[in-house]
Amino acid sequence: MSIWSGTKLGVGMCLFANIGIGGGGLVASEPLTPSAGAMPPNIHSPKIQFQTPEFDFGQIIGGQVVSNTFVFTNVSERLIEIKDVRSSCGCLPAGKWTRQVEPGKTGIIPLELHTASVKTGPVVKDVKVTLNETNQPPVILKIKANIWRPIEVIPSSAMLPRVADAPPDGVAVVRIINKQEEPLTLSAPICNNRLISAQLKTNQLGQEYELILKLVPPVGSANVFADITMKTSATNMPVLTVPVWSVVQPAITVLPTPLQLPPGPIITNLKQSVSIRSAWTHTLALSDLSVNAKKVDIELVELQPGRFFTILLTFPEGYQIGEGEKVELSVKSNHPHYPLIKVPILQSPR
Repeated sequence: MSIWSGTKLGVGMCLFANIGIGGGGLVASEPLTPSAGAMPPNIHSPKIQFQTPEFDFGQIIGGQVVSNTFVFTNVSERLIEIKDVRSSCGCLPAGKWTRQVEPGKTGIIPLELHTASVKTGPVVKDVKVTLNETNQPPVILKIKANIWRPIEVIPSSAMLPRVADAPPDGVAVVRIINKQEEPLTLSAPICNNRLISAQLKTNQLGQEYELILKLVPPVGSANVFADITMKTSATNMPVLTVPVWSVVQPAITVLPTPLQLPPGPIITNLKQSVSIRSAWTHTLALSDLSVNAKKVDIELVELQPGRFFTILLTFPEGYQIGEGEKVELSVKSNHPHYPLIKVPILQSPR
């Protein structure tokens, strides 16, 4: 019998091995001491070490692309592979980094900060570096910057609302604010798409302007994308560009469709829901709810009057759609293009 214990309990209790009865008494060998090679390695010790895991660009002008290269050293005793370098947003892509590094050797991870879509003010971004060591947590790099724009555009891009089967009468307004001491002058806006008109309005000469955007009919059913450009008097931002788009939204959105039930027969009463959202310019009204199935309860809940509805369906215990049976939810609406809304109801096979 062998006893292995590293805890002292009472008096004279310690670590022994091969204890037996012989010659009328206990015979004990020397205490066992684990060898150094048997000790588990420190799995939390770092495998790579960065000269500087954090970099601050300081103040930079919005729209610029700046870069920094992080240098690291393999401080382990075996080959290290950098499996992935991933930032917390798409504005911080990684360049071609060192994939494999021998013990004691160095590698690099280049990063670029694209500030065109980054908000004005202090910015902190994280970059996760994943190694091939499964027991090693990812290394986190930090990028800091203070984004300053001589000309502030709010919002930085514009969306023109557009609903299917409705006239394109949406308007978007973009504010342009001068952040410099010198007065700002802007040229007349130019759009690269004839379906969008742009008009510049002066709120405060040299300081604040408004860009008024509209769709120009006939627009059709396709989505519209454009860029509005203006020349400025600011030497550090000579051209101002405002992206504009208009994506067609359906007048009525039904989710889910179809409604999928679990395999039958249903064990206990099952509640399911179908939502109906309206982007129609008029108030949507729903009526005459029905399901072509027995013992299915229906309830209509109007969460936002004329805009957002939920239909609650309760399927009874033992419910099952028969083979070849077509079940659907139907509801009438006052929309001229959607007088009857139908939602198929399906059931997964067992």
